[in-house]
Amino acid sequence: FVFASDTKSTLGNDTYNKIGRLLAAHGFLSVSLDLPCHGEDVKPGEPSGLDGWRARLDDGDKLVPGFVAKASSVLDYLVGEGYTDPKRVAACGTSRGGFIALHFAAAEPRVQCVAAFAPVTDLFQLSEFAGKKEKLQSAADVAVANFADKLAGRPVWICIGNNDQRVGTDSCIAFTRKLVAASMVQHKPPAVELHITTSTGHTIHPTAHDEAAAWV
Repeated sequence: FVFASDTKSTLGNDTYNKIGRLLAAHGFLSVSLDLPCHGEDVKPGEPSGLDGWRARLDDGDKLVPGFVAKASSVLDYLVGEGYTDPKRVAACGTSRGGFIALHFAAAEPRVQCVAAFAPVTDLFQLSEFAGKKEKLQSAADVAVANFADKLAGRPVWICIGNNDQRVGTDSCIAFTRKLVAASMVQHKPPAVELHITTSTGHTIHPTAHDEAAAWV
């Protein structure tokens, strides 16, 4: 599963799916869905992209559960039709797609590992969510650190630049520390790798997809 934006842009762009192209040589299929408020998931009258996420959360839409349920139903289909070995399922994502990939894995135990490229870990790091936190509890509720117990012991590979002010390098580091702590509490190996590089801004280092594909 590859998550970034809309399905077509995600699967057809090496920025997001070079890892899928590399893993195809090992028998992996690349599968994607339109993220919430992207592609055909944009509802009439609502903004697209992250502004749409903000609007939906403001309106009481929990945003994440419906999407991950849809992704799980796709996985059900792929397994049922014989396309997918349920013991060889991986998820990856870039930026907001990394946020979704981590949530999908937390909700779906068949996901064996997750690779996240400069992932959003806390929506309040994003300019689209600027404002008083107490008025945006729904956004706070979906911070990936809140789901660390569901990911404990699961292999997670993350890369991010050392000063990513778009999604927050410090927030990403804090999430990985919470994931390690949750793994230790559950007496599971803390199988998280965090690669902090000199990538400029909200970008990833040139060999990130090669490294993540080899890791998967």
